Amino acid sequence: MGKMHRLSIEGTRAPLTSGLAYKNTSSLSYQQTIADKLEDKYKHLQRFPFTENKRMKNRALIVSVENFYPDADLNKRNGVKRDTQRLHKILTKLGFSVEIRIDIEAEEIYEAFKAESEKMVKDCFVGIISTHGEEGVVFGADGCAVKLAKIYSYFGGPLMADKSKLFLIQACRGYELDGGVEVETDSSSSEEEDGMSELFSIPIDTAVMYATSPGYGAFMHPLGSALIQTLCDLLEKEGGPDLEITKLLTRLNYQVAYNFQSRGEKLGGKKQMPCFVTRFTREVFPFSKTAAAEDLSLIFAATKLISDPVRSRKSSIS
Repeated sequence: MGKMHRLSIEGTRAPLTSGLAYKNTSSLSYQQTIADKLEDKYKHLQRFPFTENKRMKNRALIVSVENFYPDADLNKRNGVKRDTQRLHKILTKLGFSVEIRIDIEAEEIYEAFKAESEKMVKDCFVGIISTHGEEGVVFGADGCAVKLAKIYSYFGGPLMADKSKLFLIQACRGYELDGGVEVETDSSSSEEEDGMSELFSIPIDTAVMYATSPGYGAFMHPLGSALIQTLCDLLEKEGGPDLEITKLLTRLNYQVAYNFQSRGEKLGGKKQMPCFVTRFTREVFPFSKTAAAEDLSLIFAATKLISDPVRSRKSSIS
């Protein structure tokens, strides 16, 4: 691998079931009728796809590589912990079950995503990879390449067929920056095939958000990456989580492209242009607070009604 050059950016480093209780009454048929009526009442509020299992959650896997093996010839990526911690906090708040894997090898990255593709998910899976990379590949802590095409292909099976899939890739896809300056960003110098097979491998009902355009580098700041920190800003704003996914990603493109600008004597003024690919065949609201709230409301109402004892009329003598 070629020698990397330091990207100088100002900033400081930042650190990193409940169940329903049922009373034993003699009116199970009555309780089931109430539950069915509640289900029918709220059905019109549900956005497709919407699983019948109210206890199942949407899932997210975050793979972040900050430190690489000494012989990998890839520099440490300050700012990864801040990105990871903020993503975990926000996604958890939005109802996701979040798993985090830190500084794992290439083979372990494959294994982690393969395992996620074989788990049940409510409506949506979100996969986030933050590491060094280049077009079509990212790198594990051991410096070995991980083909994104293979990662995406795991999610084309029947278990994920009717689920929404979203991937965010915080990694370089080349070396170019606006002025053609060679810098150390999130890229390496190993040669790989172009990314066409990567695009063809994206399953139906999947979107992939890249931190940068093909051939270009992505900035990594000690305060966090422009892509992930901007996404978190959008998801924390009023109405942000309720945006349809293509609108959310378009706003993310705009915010990074027009509001981000690198600092420093050498790279001051350099820009970053994210891009996304979508194969969605319908409107998708993966982060919607409304759907999560309706789920909770329905469970609460059903719990209250089913838990209330049904009082039978007693005969009396007067």
